[in-house]
Amino acid sequence: MFNYIVGKVTSYGPNYISLDNNGIGYLVYVANPYVYQEDKEYKVFIYTHVREEEFTLYGFRSEQERDFFLRLINVKGVGPRLALPILASPVDAVYDAIERENILYLTKFPKVGDKVARQIILDLKGKLVSNTDLFTNDGLDELMAVLDSLGYKRADVKRILPNIDAGLPIEQQIKDALKLLMR
Repeated sequence: MFNYIVGKVTSYGPNYISLDNNGIGYLVYVANPYVYQEDKEYKVFIYTHVREEEFTLYGFRSEQERDFFLRLINVKGVGPRLALPILASPVDAVYDAIERENILYLTKFPKVGDKVARQIILDLKGKLVSNTDLFTNDGLDELMAVLDSLGYKRADVKRILPNIDAGLPIEQQIKDALKLLMR
């Protein structure tokens, strides 16, 4: 499995780029290939999708984008080819649509019907942390990341954050946060 590939974009199409790395051309499916320029070098984060007779690479501009993609494809009924167009739109708008249960917004994406949109909302609501929420600069970034990885809803975490002392070691912050979340 690849984490990332650094290479020069040699060509692109409607949903892919061709990335040359040391004389090997990788066909990488991306959400928006037009943000890449030909003959320019990029670091592309990779998700490798392996099936019986298929070995497909999906590329992302950041690790956060790849992480969101991985969460999307873990939703029942959402595969890599369905998740890719969702990433082409602003991620914060998708986060907002999921949090507000905006089915109409989610169904605008190709092959996303009411059933899949409801499943996305059911599986991801309260579990996504937008980039602006993750980096709050109040000393509690690591705590927020830990609680997110434990599956706590973002709204619940934001509710208890004012009661946590940022000067304490992370272990104590986690203990205090868990006590407050159990109330």
